[in-house]
Amino acid sequence: MAGKDYYATLGVEKSANADDIKSAYRRLAKKYHPDVVATQDENKKKEAEVKFKEIQHAYEVLSDPQKRAAFDQYGSEDGPSMSGYSGGGGFNPFGGGGGGGFADDIINNIFSAFTGGGGGRTARYDRDGDDIEVVLNLTFEEAYFGADKEITYTRVEKCKTCGGTGAKDSSSIKTCTKCGGTGSVRVSQRTPFGIMQTTRTCDNCRGEGKIIEDKCNDCKGKGRVKKERTIKVKIPAGIDNGQMLTMRGEGGAAESSGASGNLIIIFKVGAHAYFVRDGINLNMELPITFIQAALGARIDVPTMTGEIPVDIPEGTQNGTIIRVKGRGVKNLKKDAYGDLFIKVVVDIPKSLSLHQRSKLKELEKSFEKANYEKVQKFKKVTKG
Repeated sequence: MAGKDYYATLGVEKSANADDIKSAYRRLAKKYHPDVVATQDENKKKEAEVKFKEIQHAYEVLSDPQKRAAFDQYGSEDGPSMSGYSGGGGFNPFGGGGGGGFADDIINNIFSAFTGGGGGRTARYDRDGDDIEVVLNLTFEEAYFGADKEITYTRVEKCKTCGGTGAKDSSSIKTCTKCGGTGSVRVSQRTPFGIMQTTRTCDNCRGEGKIIEDKCNDCKGKGRVKKERTIKVKIPAGIDNGQMLTMRGEGGAAESSGASGNLIIIFKVGAHAYFVRDGINLNMELPITFIQAALGARIDVPTMTGEIPVDIPEGTQNGTIIRVKGRGVKNLKKDAYGDLFIKVVVDIPKSLSLHQRSKLKELEKSFEKANYEKVQKFKKVTKG
């Protein structure tokens, strides 16, 4: 993804802090997550898949202090490009033919400025553990009323046997003899410009400053193991499709002293037989007979909490919207409910018998022109 502006991908400013970047990532992940767009057409699913990968890569770069520092200065998380000086038949002032050598030393020097290297122990960034995303399916009723659910997922945890050290016991942990426990080594190299000294991560202990002689039998020296975990989650009433709930510290364990990641639950709410949600409001269609529409009626209408009587005024037209306050969905932020909007659908009878047709024609003759306001208005407009 070279050439991409990762800040633009996440929609944040270059000055954004780690929390801003994480919030932007979660917001976009919610929008483009494959499970969220699973019901859309193939083109939209493919577009969302590409976008989701771009978002993930941008977050991977900007959440890593070293990669972000390199990207900010060189436009690439891989650091400065040396292709103009190495390989081919051109002059290479760094003395190598295919990369490495002094060119690598320069890059290491650049990164030592970012990581605090150059004297003493190389600074290490204790990255937090990975966030874990889980899609939780809910029925319409569970989302409306709230529910207690259990979620089972797999996460990386610190090994309980060794306490995360990776060693069989404390006596198995030795100070690295190559770097003396600093985690870095100083290297001198002769170049066309003179003797250059660089500080590199110790290749013997990989920057840890210690060597494990006898590894833990359970984690094989990694200090972390994968475990299946089941937790109880209280779903608040009013949760909507695509919304997320973050459970802090329930994600993957960090490699060293960083904080554990978060568990991010993405809700996928099923459809209802006749209610359609619009924010905290509910919409539904109510079919009535043309006699009820003409004469008016009181009809028992279903709501999520039971039937209620609704008055249909005399002369109600097809498509009329009746609002019932407080019969919508609970507001997540306060103790209040949306409204129920009922769209009246006048059901005109079909397949009339000859007797029914005759009766309707007799009734039609008794109506005056004033009984049909819309018909008369239309005729007046069309005939001038």
